[in-house]
Amino acid sequence: MQPIQAVAWSEDGDGVRILDQRLLPEREEYRDLRTVDEVCDAIKTLAVRGAPAIGIAAAMGLALAVRRGSTVVSFAGLGSAFARLSATRPTAVNLTRALDRMEKVGLAHDSGTELERALREEATKILEEDRAMCRRIGEFGASLIADGARVLTHCNTGALATGGIGTALAAVYVAVESGKHVEVYADETRPLLQGSRLTAWELQRAGIPVTVLADGAAASLLRDGEVDLCIVGADRIATNGDVANKVGTYPLAIAACRHSVPFYVAAPTSTFDPHTQRGDDILIEQRSADELRRTLGAQTAPANVPVYNPAFDVTPAELISAIVSDRGVHRPPYDFSERAP
Repeated sequence: MQPIQAVAWSEDGDGVRILDQRLLPEREEYRDLRTVDEVCDAIKTLAVRGAPAIGIAAAMGLALAVRRGSTVVSFAGLGSAFARLSATRPTAVNLTRALDRMEKVGLAHDSGTELERALREEATKILEEDRAMCRRIGEFGASLIADGARVLTHCNTGALATGGIGTALAAVYVAVESGKHVEVYADETRPLLQGSRLTAWELQRAGIPVTVLADGAAASLLRDGEVDLCIVGADRIATNGDVANKVGTYPLAIAACRHSVPFYVAAPTSTFDPHTQRGDDILIEQRSADELRRTLGAQTAPANVPVYNPAFDVTPAELISAIVSDRGVHRPPYDFSERAP
């Protein structure tokens, strides 16, 4: 079975190849994005998603923007492309970090083919680093998963969300590789069903037992003693350990705490934000009202009803049993103020 590659260079090197996640699980279809506009649209519409993956896609998109026809522009000429890519998803810090790295490289090579080469190399390095970080997260996270464990997760945190094997799901993959038997419960993750559409598809593809449940059923499952641990990803982690993740994570953490089930968060160092002290400081993206009014294209609410549709919520650090990064397992009390862990 071919490994999943959510984002990569196209075969000819002139585009960003993505697995269009809007079409899963019905169709597995890859697209080559050739322009910054196409990359921005893919990120905004969740054709490519997951904090690490969108950072990689944005970096590659900026590298594409340096060439206009047969002309290579200066980095100063990329201002519009940089701004548009930066604005696509405001909550995930990986996007900002990746573009900041590209900006530093661009300012050091401000013209010609040398600039184009340097930007492409940096984007490729961001991809390769994420791939390696995913593997290390998996190795550290697998130590938290016992043989026979029943794991509850939310949203999608696997290969579809990253440049490698994932973050939270990386721990499951490595645990299974080591010979452990692991079963996964996947919240469907409303309103766009990343758990049922993506996580279930990805785990079935890997031969790992998975059961999908409605988000609202998770608390009862925890109460009934059917879950040994919860593990989720993150889109931004504040210096005090507060975590922004897909909406629905916070109530899951509350339920896990109430029923004494360990609640873990897994993320690469690129997701830790040294400039954000606490969760209240994190800008939460508000998505289109039609994602709730017309879920996956079907009319599910009156056309003119007001909608509250945050893409993320914030889980306070005191509800988190441990945070797993590519540098280890971090236990409370959390203090990431000096540097990324």
